[in-house]
Amino acid sequence: MRMVIDVTLDYRLSLPGTAILMIEPASVGGQTVENCEIEFGAPSLIVRRDADEAIGERLVVDVEDRLTCRLHAEVSVDRPRLALAGLAATPLVALPADALRYLMPSRYCQVDSFLHFTSTRFSGLTGGALVRAIEDWIQRNMEYVGGISNVDTTAADTFVDRRGVCRDYAHLMISMCRAMQIPARIVSAFSPGVTPPDFHAVVEVFLDGAWHLVDPTGMADADTLAVIAVGRDATDVAFLTTTGPAQLQTQTVAVVEA
Repeated sequence: MRMVIDVTLDYRLSLPGTAILMIEPASVGGQTVENCEIEFGAPSLIVRRDADEAIGERLVVDVEDRLTCRLHAEVSVDRPRLALAGLAATPLVALPADALRYLMPSRYCQVDSFLHFTSTRFSGLTGGALVRAIEDWIQRNMEYVGGISNVDTTAADTFVDRRGVCRDYAHLMISMCRAMQIPARIVSAFSPGVTPPDFHAVVEVFLDGAWHLVDPTGMADADTLAVIAVGRDATDVAFLTTTGPAQLQTQTVAVVEA
């Protein structure tokens, strides 16, 4: 499928400083960036740096009191929608280095807290069948509620509250998969199926020797996602990070199928 993406950001900074953005669709397997144009208001310096796993880029921008940005991109996605349940787990001794690190706990994903629950609730399941069972459990037991979580909300908090937004769903799924020895990482992405339109958080799991996209919210499938970046959890894929307080003025995300 082909999608057109338009993003506008307008933030006021309390002090001059540096902003780090990850909002451009990445040039990565399964998708082709046909066009990507990004404009800033009046930055003094823009530097590009590779993001984690060399998927996407971080834009490091020096700003005074205002950060304004406009993105227009056109992306074609030719990634297939896989039958995930049929994929085998990769033995730990066969995992590549870029997958091993995604078995470990991270800031928002306290893997140890889920060891007992996952080992009893999903006993006997492995590989893609296990991932599908975790996804099904989350969709049946979670309620999507905007504004219910904040930057301090962890997967353990979400498990107790059973409510959240896409990043909370992703953190919960990542924690459960890691607890069952399946490497899992967060992915920021665009998709025309997301309601309300926004930067969307999904999950990648490592099965059968490769990474595969899963959306625990059920809003999108692998063939409708334009990947921006990947990381351990939301800390690594934040669309905007600033060195000082930033106040939102305007933010819009529009993703349409072309």
